[in-house]
Amino acid sequence: MTPGTLEPPEIDITDWAFWARPLSERHEAFRTLRQLPRPAFFAEPDVTYAPKGPGYYALVTHADIVEASRRPQDFCSGAGAINIADMPTDLNEYFGSMINMDDPRHAKIRRIVSRAFSPRMIQRFEDQVQEVAEQVVEEVLAKGSGDFVSDVAARLPLKIICDMMGIPEDSYKTVFDNSNIILAGADPEFVAEDENEIALQLLTAGQTLKDLVEDLGRHRREHPSDDLTSALVNANIDGESLTDQEFGSFFILLVVAGNETTRNAIAHGMNLFTTNPAQRELLLADFEARIGGAVEEIVRYASPVIWMRRTATRDTELNGTELKSGDKLLLYYWSGNRDETVFKDPDVFDITRDPNPHVGFGGPGPHFCLGAHLARREITVMFRELFRRVPNIRATAPPDRLLSNFINGIKHLPYEI
Repeated sequence: MTPGTLEPPEIDITDWAFWARPLSERHEAFRTLRQLPRPAFFAEPDVTYAPKGPGYYALVTHADIVEASRRPQDFCSGAGAINIADMPTDLNEYFGSMINMDDPRHAKIRRIVSRAFSPRMIQRFEDQVQEVAEQVVEEVLAKGSGDFVSDVAARLPLKIICDMMGIPEDSYKTVFDNSNIILAGADPEFVAEDENEIALQLLTAGQTLKDLVEDLGRHRREHPSDDLTSALVNANIDGESLTDQEFGSFFILLVVAGNETTRNAIAHGMNLFTTNPAQRELLLADFEARIGGAVEEIVRYASPVIWMRRTATRDTELNGTELKSGDKLLLYYWSGNRDETVFKDPDVFDITRDPNPHVGFGGPGPHFCLGAHLARREITVMFRELFRRVPNIRATAPPDRLLSNFINGIKHLPYEI
C-alpha cells in the first residue's frame, strides 16, 4: 500500500478532513470505492439547521450515476439535490430553485427559463462574450502577472451573466462576493468556522442576491427591455409565469451555477495547460479543430460540481443494488468522470479523448445542465483569445484550492505572461 492510500474502512467522504487531504489521495480513495461490489454507505454530517438523517449511498461509478439520472421517477430531486441533510422546504427551494424540483413543477419552470437559454438567445450574446474576452486579455497584457482567477477566470462569466440579466456594473461585486459565500463549503477565506454563523452567512448572501434581482424584476415587468430578466418575468406559457419567489430563487441558481462553475472550469483549464505543456502545444497547433474536445476534457478532468443528490421514491434496485424508499444517493460526478471502465487512462489530461461521455454537466435526464451551451461557449472564447494573444501565459504556482465537498474550486492561481 502506497503512503496516503486509504483502505475502505478508513474512507469517510462525509468528514471535512477528507476534503482537506491532498488531491491525489482523494482520487485514490474514490478509485478504491469504485472497486467495491456495491455503493458504500456513509453517515450524514451534523448540521444545525436539520436533524441528522439516516445516511447516504455514494454512487461513484459512471454506470450508477447515468442510471440514477435517467430514472427521475425512481430517484427524485425534490427532497433535495444540493444538500445531504433534509433542509426545510422553503430553504430547499430558496437555494436550489428548479434543481430541487421534480416534474411537473420542474418541467414548468424549465420550460419558461429554457426559452431564455435557447441557442437563438445565446447567439445574441456571442459578440458580447468576444468583446469581454478581448477586454480581459488587454488588461492581462497590461499587467503581465497576477491572480488568474480574479483577473481572468472570474471576469468573463460574471459579466456575461450580469449583463444577460440586466444587472448594473456597480452590483457586480455584490453578486461576486455573495455567490462566493454560497459555494464556500467550509473554506475559512469566505465563511466562519462556527456552523450557526455559516448558516446566517448563507441566508444573508441568498437574501441579498434575491432582493437585488426581485427589485430588477419588478421594474422589468413595468419597463421591459431586451435582457434576460425581462424575458423571464414576462414569459407566459399556457397561462403560467414565474412568481417573484421562483424568479428570485432561479437567479441565485443562475449566478451561482452559471458563474462559479464556468469560472472554475477556466481556472482549471489554465492550470492543466500549464502542467501539460504538450497538450497546450497540441491545441495551439490547430485550435479550432481541437478546442471542442479540449473544453469537454477540461470539464471531465476538473468536474467543477462534485456531486448532486437524489432520493429513492420507492423500493427499487439500481444496477443490482437493492434500495428502499427514502434512501439518499449522492451522485459523485467527480468520481464517475475518472471511471476506469469508461475512460482509458482517466487520470491523463487528453484533449483528443474520443469518445468522452463525461457527466460534468450532470447525467442524462431532466436535470442536465441548462447552461451547458453557454459554458462551453465562454470557455472556448476565453482560451481562443488568451492563446491567440498571450500564447505563453502560464500558472506560476499550484492552485489554491477551495475547501469544499461540493465544488471543485480554485480560489487563486498566480500567473505570468
